[in-house]
Amino acid sequence: MLKQLLVTSLKEVLGKEFSQETLNRLIEIPKHETLGDLAFPCFELAKHYRKAPHVIAQEIACKLDHSKYERVEAVGGYVNVFLKKKTIAWETIKKVLLEKEAYGSKVHTEKKTMTIDLSSPNIAKPFSMGHLRSTVIGNSIALIAEKQGYDVVRINHLGDWGTQFGKLIVAYKKWGKKENVIKNPIKELFNLYVKFHMEAEEDASLNDHGREAFKQLESGNEDALFLWKWFRDESLKEFMKIYNQLGIRFDSYHGEAFYNDKMDAVVTMLEERGLLVESDGAQVVELENLPPCLITKRDGTTLYATRDLAAAIYRQQTYQFNKSVYVVGNEQSLHFKQLFAVLEKMGFEWRKGMAHVPFGMILKDGKKMSTRKGKVVLLEDVIKEAIQLALKNIEAKNPTLIDKEETAKQVGIGAIIFHDLKNYRLNDIEFSLADMLRFEGETGPYVQYTHARTSTLLKKGKFQIRDNQQLSFLDKEAWPIIKLLQNFPQVINQAMEEYDPSKIAKYLLDVSKAFNHYYATVKILNEEEGNRLAIVYSVKVVLKEGLRLLGIASPEEM
Repeated sequence: MLKQLLVTSLKEVLGKEFSQETLNRLIEIPKHETLGDLAFPCFELAKHYRKAPHVIAQEIACKLDHSKYERVEAVGGYVNVFLKKKTIAWETIKKVLLEKEAYGSKVHTEKKTMTIDLSSPNIAKPFSMGHLRSTVIGNSIALIAEKQGYDVVRINHLGDWGTQFGKLIVAYKKWGKKENVIKNPIKELFNLYVKFHMEAEEDASLNDHGREAFKQLESGNEDALFLWKWFRDESLKEFMKIYNQLGIRFDSYHGEAFYNDKMDAVVTMLEERGLLVESDGAQVVELENLPPCLITKRDGTTLYATRDLAAAIYRQQTYQFNKSVYVVGNEQSLHFKQLFAVLEKMGFEWRKGMAHVPFGMILKDGKKMSTRKGKVVLLEDVIKEAIQLALKNIEAKNPTLIDKEETAKQVGIGAIIFHDLKNYRLNDIEFSLADMLRFEGETGPYVQYTHARTSTLLKKGKFQIRDNQQLSFLDKEAWPIIKLLQNFPQVINQAMEEYDPSKIAKYLLDVSKAFNHYYATVKILNEEEGNRLAIVYSVKVVLKEGLRLLGIASPEEM
């Protein structure tokens, strides 16, 4: 990071009086090149030294090691620093040429493991746009964590248990047909689920039948278990089609049902630690500054909290995680605060490595999509439409492109993923197919097209990395690109620390804009001196790796 050079120099001058974090926070990047590449304001130092800011600035400017910089000057209360651009540019490019796709990676001296809970759709319900956010945000965080040196365990905590399965069993027995389920499992099961709720509005006794059917399922009734397993297997087959299209894999599909036989041990553990308190016949754990966490109902049945406690303990025992991340919607924030607080009261030190990564909703007409009422937009349909539109664009702009269908798939799916990830995850997103599939402006296809442009230039220029590679001159138009390339490792680091893939998405847009400006103003091929193609190659490496960290492919041609 460019700031780090100045931070190190300032530490040499100021000593221990100001921390690296404080100095890093104070350093600014001037809006105008005439004011330097970096600026250090001395106003906060005035009170400490009891001197005017402009006097402090002059003293610091005199004491800085000028050999590290092109120029250092004091202007008003600022120390303005002009960097040795050519030196920094060559060091940055040399690092990218050497490390290639490993540029920006971290290596830990000892093994570090992160479990990540993502996607987690409900069995027997269609994979809607509502499931997209947890899936793509979680997948990107997993990829970023691997880049940061973690062994990542991806867990799809399927919603495969609960009273809804009792309702589905009743609905199937009343109105379902086996051949229809075999032909189109998710659609048929979803229709039965919606029909059950519509009929239950007229006949409330259906809900009692649903609860009774689930009770039979819980008690191990063979018929109920057979139907439940069939619904689960067929649903998972359908989900896998979506995951394969998105290029997403999982290491575990242990859903809610997996923990059925592990919850009694949790209740016993809580009892032994004296943490259970009776409240209106139910068992709760009382928490500071939070509502009590309900562990068992009056009838002794367990709840989500009990199940998630069992899951957390199982995951620590199985994977010995350093971090455990839950990519689950914003509305579950209280649940996770309670979960973590209970684990802390139980004395588990590893709880400190756990984090809930919340996100906003995808809204339709300003409202949350409702599976129960059948108001959903199917992700499968959106993907199909995105690919068709991408293919139409490719055929119009590049009809001779080889393997158009595969490129259209990469571009269409990339458009959907990028549209989500460029937004800060806590923001709600209004579902708009038109915006999602827009291929101009701040979009995934724009970044992919820029990557394809770099590939074309490198092929035309027959670029090869040489042992004696040098950067004999630097265009002033290339400096914005160099600054961005140099910052890539820091952007990855920030995205990991904040569990925020939008940092990388926005960064890729900045790199693309800077490169396309460079392309428009500088003749890259047939240059008289230097090697502009080394810069092009570095941009290609960073764009490809950045897109990969978002879970998006990088076509070589578009």
